[in-house]
Amino acid sequence: MVLDQSVGFLINITGRKITHHFATQLSAHEITPEQWSVLSCLCEQDGISQKSLAARVVKDPTNITRILDQLERKGLALRRTNPVDRRSFSAFVTDKGNQMQAELSSIEEQFMNSILQGLSEQQIDQLKQTLIHIVNQTSNINS
Repeated sequence: MVLDQSVGFLINITGRKITHHFATQLSAHEITPEQWSVLSCLCEQDGISQKSLAARVVKDPTNITRILDQLERKGLALRRTNPVDRRSFSAFVTDKGNQMQAELSSIEEQFMNSILQGLSEQQIDQLKQTLIHIVNQTSNINS
């Protein structure tokens, strides 16, 4: 099979290009795509445990700690000890983080619309379903 026709190659290069171009869009706001994904998750699930947050954004605990450290330094998030289990932490979005997310969500929407331009709603829905299937299948593979 020709490399640039390989599904794995196409998925990989698509993800890399999207991340690169989105990073360029976000750089004016001094936030990275991985910080954006964590901030967005916190806006959806404020008070989520670090462990659940790591699973949700598919990052290992060390990376989540680093990203949350960065978001805390920027005043966008904060952590508190979990009152039920003092060995774990819950992460919260700040008012500044909510404002940042609201501002940047329109940038993300415009960016994704430009990428998906020319595709019908049906094609976009099919693409989402296909990607969800692939994500689920890769989650079932024993490493």
